[in-house]
Amino acid sequence: MMIELTPIIASEQVEAARQLIQQATRVVILTHMSPDGDAMGSSLAMRHFLEAQGKQVNVIVPNSFPDFLAWLPKANEHIIYETSSDKANHLMEQAELVICTDFNDPKRIGSLGDKLLTLSCKKMMIDHHLHPASFPDLTISYPATPSTCELVYRLINHLATDNAQLSTDIATCIYTGMMTDTGNFSFNSNYPEMYKIVGELVAAGVNKDEIYNRVFNAYSADRMRLMGYCLYQKMKIFPEYHTALIYLSRKELYRFNFKSGDAEGIVNLPLQIQDIHYSCFMREDKVNPTEKELANGSKTKIKISLRSQGDRPVNIFAHDIFGGGGHANASGGEYYGPLPEAVQKFIDNYQTYFNK
Repeated sequence: MMIELTPIIASEQVEAARQLIQQATRVVILTHMSPDGDAMGSSLAMRHFLEAQGKQVNVIVPNSFPDFLAWLPKANEHIIYETSSDKANHLMEQAELVICTDFNDPKRIGSLGDKLLTLSCKKMMIDHHLHPASFPDLTISYPATPSTCELVYRLINHLATDNAQLSTDIATCIYTGMMTDTGNFSFNSNYPEMYKIVGELVAAGVNKDEIYNRVFNAYSADRMRLMGYCLYQKMKIFPEYHTALIYLSRKELYRFNFKSGDAEGIVNLPLQIQDIHYSCFMREDKVNPTEKELANGSKTKIKISLRSQGDRPVNIFAHDIFGGGGHANASGGEYYGPLPEAVQKFIDNYQTYFNK
C-alpha cells in the first residue's frame, strides 16, 4: 500500500483482483463508446500498471476518442474496434483476463459488447455507475466514487508494494480522469481524500497545469464556433424551473466539421448562467442503424447528457425518461427516434422531476 485511505474497495475484492491478475498473462482492457477522460485515463492507468507486472496488455475502444486525449501515454496504441474488429476479436479470444473500465453494461460498448459476452476468459469490472450488469467474475463498483480513475488509484494503492509502482504515466492517466469527471474538481469533489490522492499524483510527477491546458485549452476553431452557435441559436431557457436545453441535429453538427470530442462540455455551459441549475444537451448521433436501433424502429439515436448543481439530481430523470442513468449531478441516456420527438419528451417530463 502506498498511502492510507478510507477503505472503499472491500478486502476480498482486492484479493480477488490480485488473483485474477496473477493468473493472467494476456490481458485486454475495454472501455465505453466515445471514450472520455475517465474512460481513457482508467484504461491506460491499468495498462501501465499491468505492463509493469510483466503482462501483455491491449486496450480496445469501440470507436475513436477525442484529439485532446490523444497525448495520454500510449493512447495512440489503442485498438479501435470500429476500424480493426478482426484484430480486436483475435486479441480478445487470446486473452486470459478482460478488464472493463468505466462502463457497467455490455450495451455501453456497442457491438463490442456482443463479442465480450461470448468470451470464456475471466472478466473484471472497475466502474462507478449505478446498476452494474452481472456478467463479470469480479465487479468493483462504487457509484459514490466520482470517477473510475479514483477507483483505479485505490485498487493500485492496495495492489502496489511501494510508491515506485505509481509511475508518472499512471499518475497522469489517473489525474486526467479524476479532473475531467469532476469538471476540473467543480462538482462531486468536495471531500478531503480526493485531494490527498491528488497530492500523491502530483508527487508522482503529474503536471496538473499542463494537463488542464492539454484538455481544456485545445479546442479547434470549429469547436469554438459550434459552442457559440449552441448558445446563441440553440439554447432554450425554462426560467421557472431553472432549466436549459440545447439540441443539435447531425446536419448542424457537420456544419461545424464535427469530430469526436467536439461535444464534450457543451452540456455544462448553461450552468454558468445565474439561476440555471439543470442543463440538458441532445445531439443526433447516428444515421446508419444498428440491430438495436432497427429493433426500436428507428434509424437515429439521440445522445442525451444531463447536468445539475447542488442537491438537484438528474439521474432519476435520465433513468425514467431516457433509459439511462449515472450520478446525481451528471447523467445520460438515449432516445431512438427523431430529434424533435426527443426534445418534446424532455419538455413533457422535466417539470415532474426538476425543482422550481
